[in-house]
Order: sequence, then structure tokens, then C-alpha cells
Amino acid sequence: MTASGERMPRLLALVPYLLARPGIRIDEAAHDFDVTPRQLRKDLELLWMCGLPGYGPGDLIDLSFEGDTIVVTHDAGMSRPLRLTGGEATALLVALRALAETPGVADGDAVRRAIAKIEDAAGQARPAGVVVGGGVREGARAARTRETVAGALQDGRALRMRYYTASRDQITERTVDPMRLVIVQGVGYLEAWCRRVEGVRLFRLDRVDALTVLDEPAAPPAHARPTDLSDGVFSARPDQRVAHLVLDPDARWVAEYYPCEELDELDGGRLRIAMRYSDEPWMVRLVLSLGGEAQVESPATLAEAVGRRAADAVARARHLTSISDR
Repeated sequence: MTASGERMPRLLALVPYLLARPGIRIDEAAHDFDVTPRQLRKDLELLWMCGLPGYGPGDLIDLSFEGDTIVVTHDAGMSRPLRLTGGEATALLVALRALAETPGVADGDAVRRAIAKIEDAAGQARPAGVVVGGGVREGARAARTRETVAGALQDGRALRMRYYTASRDQITERTVDPMRLVIVQGVGYLEAWCRRVEGVRLFRLDRVDALTVLDEPAAPPAHARPTDLSDGVFSARPDQRVAHLVLDPDARWVAEYYPCEELDELDGGRLRIAMRYSDEPWMVRLVLSLGGEAQVESPATLAEAVGRRAADAVARARHLTSISDR
């Protein structure tokens, strides 16, 4: 995140933080925000010049300094702390649940209390297109899968799974040697050596249809190495094309379920996404399955293919109707 990108959330959080801690020392507040006291003083100087439109003396944020302590004497309406969005709550909850299941956590009760508080607060985080409840809570099947995988990792056992590969719209049977559980952008993955393809693969837990712990030990080969996830789970490949889609509000789930780039909010709750794909027939089926709630902006070849498939379907439907009327 850029320096300005880091500073804005800190500025928004500072006033409610200081209101809850009147007279706090500057060095203590700086430690809580992981900045230097000098940087915090600069933030406070900037806050001093912020307030409601009009910016009269009674509308600006007012701070009082006594020695090295701070007191907010006028909050200009910034008294409420920032709330988690649905996506942020999802990521935090999945990470906390994984932590709660990890052997050796010092205070499991504290983790579970934090989970309960976030679940209670998450009901107030309702941005457009985010389903709170089912979207915030980990699905029951994915939770069972995670528990089974965690047990196999702890016991050093191989797994047999039936797995759905969304990019190819294909279900396969695989035997894997678990290596680790990872959480990326709120989504849980099993990283394992896949004996079917003889390589390290990441498997989304919510796409595992069936899972069996085998009696044989997990034995990934010595040359198997963890995936570099510093740039996310999915990296661009030369053979992939990019589809630019505009999703209606009811189709925004696509951006949560599939890897997407360049998310732009549009009017009316619509969302523009850039989605990489290798198999055009699969992408055509995806767009058609959304029933008119997705529009293809580019490439033109994809839009034409969707149009042809839709026209063929309408023609077949008319043909069947004419036969039934005879």
C-alpha cells in the first residue's frame, strides 16, 4: 500500500481512537498505530485542519495537547470507529477460525471470543453485492473439509479427493500429499503434491466435493516447494485471454468466486471486472449461465461467440415449441 493509502485509514481511525482514550500519550498512540511519534504529530496537525463542509471554527476537529498527551475536544462528527466491510470480515473470520483450530494456540478462548464479536458486528457491514451471513461465515462443507485437511496434515496422511476445477468446468479424482493450509484474500486452500499431475497444486476448500483420509503417509517429493503467493494465488499466463465483463448486482458473486482483476464500481450497483480465461467455450457457458446479468465488453470474439450460442439456443427452443404444437 502507498504511503497515502496507509495514511487515510489511520486518519479516519484516529479520532474515535483518541475519543476512547482521553489523555493518551503520543508515543503510546504511535505505538498502537505502528508509526513514529513524529509521524503521528504530522497526522494530528492534518486532522486539526479537517472538519465539516464550511470549515468554520466550530466545524473543524479540535485537539488539545498537554505535554505529551492528546485530548479531542471537538470530533466534527467523526466519533464512530470504522466498520469492517463484508469482504474484510470474511477474510478475518476465516483466518481466526483457522487459528482457533491450530494446535498450540496460547489462548483459544480469546480467539473464539473475537470470532463471536466479529460475527455479531458483521451484520452491520452490508456493501452492495456482499451477502452478510452466508458470505461472512465459512460454509459448513468447507469447514468440514478444512477440519479434515488439518487433521491429515497433523497426522501426516495422504488424501483422496473429488475436486471441481472451475476454469475447465471439470470434476476429477485426485490423490494428494498435503503440504500446508493457506488463506489468501479470505479463501482457504490446501497446497499439496498432486500425484495425478505430478506437481504442487492449490485446491480451494469450497470446491472439494468429497474427501477421504488414506492410511498411507503423505510423502511429497523432496523437490516439491511451496508456491510463492506474494502476488496472489493466480498469476497471468501467456496463453490466457482477458474478458472484460460488466456484472449486474445479482451477478456480483462472480467476482467473489473466480479470480478477477481491475474491479470498477459502476452506477446502479454494477461491477466491471477483468477475468482471465484459457478456454473460450467455458467462458461462453459462464456468461450464458448468468442469464443476461453479464455483458461482454471485450474481446469482440467472445461477445460474438456468446451471441451465436444464445441465438442457437433460441432457435432450438422455437423448433421444439413448433413440434409440440403439432
